Amino acid sequence: MIFKPSIEDQDFNHVDFTINLLNGREYENCTFNHCNFSELNLSNIDFIDCNFDNCNLSNIKINDIVFREILFTECKMIGVDFSNIKQLVLSIEFNNCCLNFCTFEGLSLKSTNFKSCSLNETDFTNCDLSSSDFEKSDLYRAIFYNTILIQADFSSATNYIIDPEFNRLKKAKFSLDGLVGLLDKYEIEVI
Repeated sequence: MIFKPSIEDQDFNHVDFTINLLNGREYENCTFNHCNFSELNLSNIDFIDCNFDNCNLSNIKINDIVFREILFTECKMIGVDFSNIKQLVLSIEFNNCCLNFCTFEGLSLKSTNFKSCSLNETDFTNCDLSSSDFEKSDLYRAIFYNTILIQADFSSATNYIIDPEFNRLKKAKFSLDGLVGLLDKYEIEVI
């Protein structure tokens, strides 16, 4: 068995990790700026108090990964399946990220920020998104089924369709324009 060290307080700039493989088991208080992780298997790696800025993390594999106090800013994360990450210490935030075709199925994502994100065709089935904020995010064809959206904020989000009969929406916030997304299945014309 090869031992991989814990790496702390490092800045990684413009590193293509598809060529220069990650050599740590745990990354704490690290910053990844303009790095490429595309299609890598990052399973069983712990990221604690890390920032990812302008990184490509599309189609990464993240089984049993730890994301604790992680900020993703302007990252491309297309097709990532988050459903098998370690939930016990999960704490993530997304700002201006492309999260199209991702899966968050079954996760507890209470108070998670998805600010100015593209979440096209992203799956939130069986998630707890209580008090989460979707500020200025595009939720075109995002899937909400059996999702807890209590006090979630969709007031500036766009293109969502959420069925109130199959999701818990108590005290969730929606704009007047966004109410159409709650009535879609009834084929009602709002003028």
